[in-house]
Amino acid sequence: MSTIPARLARSARVSSTPEEARKRVIQLYRDWYRSAPEICSLYALNVTPQFVRHCIRNHFEEHRYVTDTRVIDVLIQKGRQEYQETLNCWKQLDHVMGVLLAPRGRPQRTFLQKFYEGRDEDAVLPAATGIVHPKAV
Repeated sequence: MSTIPARLARSARVSSTPEEARKRVIQLYRDWYRSAPEICSLYALNVTPQFVRHCIRNHFEEHRYVTDTRVIDVLIQKGRQEYQETLNCWKQLDHVMGVLLAPRGRPQRTFLQKFYEGRDEDAVLPAATGIVHPKAV
């Protein structure tokens, strides 16, 4: 397939209501979900389309409880950009496997690794998260 940069391009839009933002998120999710077999064939991935769909679902689930429409619009724009870059083969295999399919988060550290760092970040979460750690209460 030849690369046509404008093939998947969409203009940036601002959602006026949460319902409109929800519709746009669902459309983006459907686009990603339907393109999973194509992604596997384009990049010759050694994973199944079902696994790619599972990873896509996890990425969308990370932002499930975002309610601010401005933040949702930014996430949609970033998701569209990733989608366009992925389907136009503007990524390398390592990008697809590392960015799209790898789980996000910190790797588990042993007690000694945390001790050598001089802090225990599992006991204290940053205040910006708004989440209270159950052991701290």
